[in-house]
Amino acid sequence: MSPKSELTPEHILQIGTGFFASKVLLSAVEMGVFTELASAPQEFDTLGGRLGLHPRSARDFLDALVALGFLARKGATYSNAPEADLFLDRRKPSYIGGILEMANARLYGYWNHLTEALRTGRPQNEAKEESGKSPFQALYADPARLRNFLAAMSGISHGANMAIARKAPWSKYKTYADIGTAQGDLAVQIALANPHLKGIGFDLAEVGPIFEEYAKANGVSDRVHFQKGDFFSEDLPSVDVLTMGHILHDWSLEEKKMLIGKAYAALHPDGALVVYDAMIDDDRSKNAFGLLMSLNMLIETAGGFDYTGRECIGWMKEAGFREARMEHLGGPDSMVIGIK
Repeated sequence: MSPKSELTPEHILQIGTGFFASKVLLSAVEMGVFTELASAPQEFDTLGGRLGLHPRSARDFLDALVALGFLARKGATYSNAPEADLFLDRRKPSYIGGILEMANARLYGYWNHLTEALRTGRPQNEAKEESGKSPFQALYADPARLRNFLAAMSGISHGANMAIARKAPWSKYKTYADIGTAQGDLAVQIALANPHLKGIGFDLAEVGPIFEEYAKANGVSDRVHFQKGDFFSEDLPSVDVLTMGHILHDWSLEEKKMLIGKAYAALHPDGALVVYDAMIDDDRSKNAFGLLMSLNMLIETAGGFDYTGRECIGWMKEAGFREARMEHLGGPDSMVIGIK
């Protein structure tokens, strides 16, 4: 341990006031700063005017984005930093800002009640006063909010989805179904990377038109179609491979095991179940994002939590899968592949 004279409170203060930086980025995404600058750099006065910034705050706001690494500045001219230009321009297919838009509109306020959640074990979102209600009922009942939520799920999952489309052993299979498919990015990425496959996106009926629109826009609607269904009350599609991306962490241990068991029953012989989430490292000390996401499940759900790869492998073996292995996908996400 370092001598006390070498200790500083810098890390404590950085984390404790981290919401300052977070809200600056979230507001910039909300206001379309990065989309505005994607076409060309802009002078301070022009940019501030186009964004509708008050003169008192404009320079501090834009220069804070420079200091945080999201913008670059030469003289009085601002431009996007490379990562912001690629991932935060709404007009690019690589845009991941949907999850940040949802964080700004929903999660930022709900996380203010984390202490209450830690003490009560109860969700703090739209379903806070309705014990036992599904966390998705309110979202699915509002078409505009549903569309935004599904786009957010694509944003947070896109990198992992592309990795799964490349890394899973697709060459030995012909059919797949993505369970809880949302907008359908995983189903689409698998089809784009594997032209020999035919796939299904399985989700509640409200998702269907959004899924079909996304599949058509990506040119795979001839090989990927939507199947409406409730994975709690109905059988899963009978295919070679089932995928569950950012699904299991929404549910309690009993529900997780039930879904894995339903997947085992639905798969063809020698078929595979591919599960991925921000899996916590087995030592529970390194993947901070996975641990924070598990706390987000506390905020958002009645019983959900994130888990380790070792735990997931154990649940698969318990369900009857003859083998299971974990593979890192990138960032905080990992997948577990179970073979029937």
